[in-house]
Amino acid sequence: MTENAETTQADHHFPCDNCGGDMRFDPAGRQLTCDHCGNLEPMDAGPWRAAAIREMSYDQALSQQLPSMEMEETRVSKCPNCAAEVAFDPDIHATECPFCATPVVTDTGKHRHIKPRAVLPFALDEASARNAMTNWLGGLWFAPNGLKEYARKGRRMQGIYVPYWTFDADTKSAYSGERGTVYFETHTVMHNGKTQRVRVPKVRWRSKRGRVARFFDDVVVLASTSLPKTYTDGLEPWDLSGLEPYAPEYLAGFRAEGYAVPLKDGFVEARQIMDRVIARDIRFDIGGDRQRIHRVDTDVRDVTFKHILLPVWLAAYKYRGRTFRFVVNGTTGKVQGERPYSTVKITVAVIVGLLIAAAVGYGMALNQ
Repeated sequence: MTENAETTQADHHFPCDNCGGDMRFDPAGRQLTCDHCGNLEPMDAGPWRAAAIREMSYDQALSQQLPSMEMEETRVSKCPNCAAEVAFDPDIHATECPFCATPVVTDTGKHRHIKPRAVLPFALDEASARNAMTNWLGGLWFAPNGLKEYARKGRRMQGIYVPYWTFDADTKSAYSGERGTVYFETHTVMHNGKTQRVRVPKVRWRSKRGRVARFFDDVVVLASTSLPKTYTDGLEPWDLSGLEPYAPEYLAGFRAEGYAVPLKDGFVEARQIMDRVIARDIRFDIGGDRQRIHRVDTDVRDVTFKHILLPVWLAAYKYRGRTFRFVVNGTTGKVQGERPYSTVKITVAVIVGLLIAAAVGYGMALNQ
């Protein structure tokens, strides 16, 4: 199994049975629709509705023993600006990087990688995502007015399915630590020439050993590097109860990014997330007022994973030589992005603040 560098897969095309035009997935109606003739095709009619979202063996994937049907190959080109790799349909020779708006020309690079197992369909259309973004920008007082206007009237937003790994694991942890009980001692001290009695907190520690167990279900790890992790983390939480078995029809009219974080590296981050939860469980098990953890030995078994796609609306705007990127959760409308600052607005705010401070100081001086 060869895991790919980051790719953005080309749009999936589904011809309309009525006029031959391209169908697209409509988030509002959760159906395929043709913008040319208005033909509709319910997603419920597809055979994928009866499919189950199955987990895959992590050990089999590491030993390259996944069935060939779980793998796919894409043709890509690397963006010269942000290094994202953009995939193409055979008849497309040039496009624009959806992550930074830089022109990209195709080459013949190919990558083989694990297919998506599930997808969380878009629930918001582009108009709703744009409203969420412009409202978010409108709340940033120090953002340049020109960028707000440019974003409001700018190019279309890109609907992109961003890759994630999810991991399941059964864990059992043995630990040693200490349980602290807070008690108080009364001391006599001198303060301003007077004797005072004060209560001083102390902690009495005693050793504690034990075991905790937890089954982790769907630990979510970002598998993309095209966007700052702070942006994508800010879009959480994701409601994975809405996951559907992967079907390319959900991608009609959208793009789907290939994963850049290899499965093994993804599990390293998942273990860090698990370890933080296990440490919380241990502190609860130790009890008392304070806790110290000295050693933890965790046995991790039955690790499974899924490659899933989560919906993000993306805007990349070039304004005065800089690229500003904004992302919108495709189901909740939550917005994250760069917080641009207007030096003019900041200068005005500082001057106004100084004038107010001077006026307050002058008024206080007159009243003395």
